[in-house]
Amino acid sequence: MLTIWGRMNSINVQKAVWAAEDLGLSYTRHDAGMAFGVVNTPEYRAMNPNGLVPVIDDNGFVLWESNAIVRYLAARYGAGSLWPLDPVIRAASDKWMDWQTTTFYPAYHAAFHGLVRTHAEKRDPAVIEASRAKTETLLAMLDGHLSANAYLGGDSFGIGDLALGPSMHRWLNMPVAREPRPHVEAWHKRIIARSSAACFRDLPIT
Repeated sequence: MLTIWGRMNSINVQKAVWAAEDLGLSYTRHDAGMAFGVVNTPEYRAMNPNGLVPVIDDNGFVLWESNAIVRYLAARYGAGSLWPLDPVIRAASDKWMDWQTTTFYPAYHAAFHGLVRTHAEKRDPAVIEASRAKTETLLAMLDGHLSANAYLGGDSFGIGDLALGPSMHRWLNMPVAREPRPHVEAWHKRIIARSSAACFRDLPIT
């Protein structure tokens, strides 16, 4: 049995749960992190000394780091589908997983934290605007890529879409001024329409 620890308003937990759903896996999820606590208990720290979410236990194999979890689940349970056997096709999608973590998330996070998780009187408009502007630059690049590709890796839904999707869903539902990005928005509609995305698509952005 697959067990997942983590709160569902975390984009990183959403990645892991969405992967499990898309692969049709049976799993149990336990809330952990922020208001739910758990992450500082000795038992949790024994699984993940970082004290972060998500963590999975797949029949005794414990793993943390959301992208590693997505790759593991896809490789173990989705070989030939979510995990293409051709390394070139797989890499074309895989690179966007790292882009989400190293480039996109750092750009938009300050705007998200300022507008969603910070009381109005404590917000720093300059920080929020800098974050918004940087994100828009990245989205212009992404929109160009998606003008020629149905999905991040080409013609098929892949691990890159699964990793970036929750962040983009958050961005497109935040109370922030956005430039029109028709190809990004069309891609978002395609991936969020998947039945497996029901695990997070209707949740409030918090």
